[in-house]
Amino acid sequence: QVRVVESGGGLVQPGGSLRLSCTVSGGVFRLYDMGWYRQIPGGNQREVVAALSDDGYTNYLDFVKGRFTISGDLTKNTVYLQMNNLKPEDTDIYYCHVNARRGTIPLEYWGQGTQVTVSS
Repeated sequence: QVRVVESGGGLVQPGGSLRLSCTVSGGVFRLYDMGWYRQIPGGNQREVVAALSDDGYTNYLDFVKGRFTISGDLTKNTVYLQMNNLKPEDTDIYYCHVNARRGTIPLEYWGQGTQVTVSS
């Protein structure tokens, strides 16, 4: 059974930092993309905050550019999100997302989410 486990969320004051971690286990597949999403306020959709592909390409939501950094090793099924200079608007549930393949079969997995709260 595939497990996507996130950690590192919590409560932090504005201007503070957090580091989120995500690890995938239990599957036989090749990861080609891992990233962090958050819930769009007022709806059920999620938007990408930061993503890392297996060729090293990174992608960021404009609002977090210069403050958040995604890193990791997809061969070790792990990705991190360093969140600096946090703002109250960053408050949300952050979900780890995985794109993988088993042969030619595309696979997609989500973590349960970790709460990030930025408040004084």
